[in-house]
Amino acid sequence: MNDVGAKASEIAMRDRMAMYNANELKIGLFGLNCSSGRAVTMVPERWTGSWPDNLKLARMADEAGIDFLLPVARWKGYGGDTDYMGTTLETLTWASGLLAATKRIIVFGTVHAPLFNPIIAAKEFVTADHIGQGRFGLNIVVGWNEDEFQMFGVTQREHEQRYEYAQEGLDAVKMAWGPQDDFDFNGQFIKLKGVRAKPKPHGGSRPLIMNAGASQTGRSFAIRNCDAFFTNASRTSMEDNAARVKAAKDEARAHGRELDVYGVGVVTCRRTQKEAEEYYRYALMENGDWSAVDGILAKKNISVATVGEDEFRRQRQGYINGMGGLIMVGDPDQIAQTLADLSRAGLRGIGFSFVNYLQELPFFCDEVLPRLERVGVRAKR
Repeated sequence: MNDVGAKASEIAMRDRMAMYNANELKIGLFGLNCSSGRAVTMVPERWTGSWPDNLKLARMADEAGIDFLLPVARWKGYGGDTDYMGTTLETLTWASGLLAATKRIIVFGTVHAPLFNPIIAAKEFVTADHIGQGRFGLNIVVGWNEDEFQMFGVTQREHEQRYEYAQEGLDAVKMAWGPQDDFDFNGQFIKLKGVRAKPKPHGGSRPLIMNAGASQTGRSFAIRNCDAFFTNASRTSMEDNAARVKAAKDEARAHGRELDVYGVGVVTCRRTQKEAEEYYRYALMENGDWSAVDGILAKKNISVATVGEDEFRRQRQGYINGMGGLIMVGDPDQIAQTLADLSRAGLRGIGFSFVNYLQELPFFCDEVLPRLERVGVRAKR
């Protein structure tokens, strides 16, 4: 590639990492392709996850200035009274449809590396990227629930080997995205002969890549390969959040890379703190799908017998709270303050969920986003 071409590609990748805007804190919606979203609740207004609702929400979010949409790749629900997350839309076809229907928002596809042939996957990613004219992003997942992998006849590898396999798969995808039209790939797990890979990603760069590896091996995988790393933000200490972000970014720089750090969360925002707390209690405490939570814990071998009664109760309470992440319950001032603090701690963005995205997003955009503009963490629209 000549200097001009290299410069254009470099600028395009910076634009992708910035999600084509000047917002210091990127805000996204997480889990909207799944029934109930990420709220383990039985309330009748819980999220449907249907295509019409996803399409309407994507257009609403695009118009309001939300930065990205991030799906959860699911193949089987968790059961319970609602069959929590039991009805889901496949994430790459979902992303392609939403990219065709929107103008500026980034839409991610979430992919379990062991379930996709890397050449088919690379072609699917490129197709979505062309549909969105450079607005497709990839969220790569290495391990998952064993019973869902069994649906595909796939057995999960030992933990360290999962990441070795995923590394080969991602290397093959990046080769298909790269300048060679034809190549062979001869890895330990993946062997490909005479690969033909055209077209390339839109605009001469490549899609954003995200990962949320929790172990040290997973974290190292993300830091080596990805543009964005998901971490669990602390609910009590912004100093701790700042330290986590700095550690991840310093480790990436030691590998000669720049890395953005993102978080996930759950938002209940109402006109007053009292209203927010009352709705949160109603939806997730009084009407939680506790049988689904118990099913989730059973998959993880978390029970009174394995972890003790106190820890089991703590875990049970945690999983009813929107399947993890930072819980934000309050009025617009409170929610905006928390998000601004996360930005000042170094987080590049956060993807969060609501009980009902369509019903709750307009109030969030009308009340919280202007507050974030006034304190300088969101660009004025």
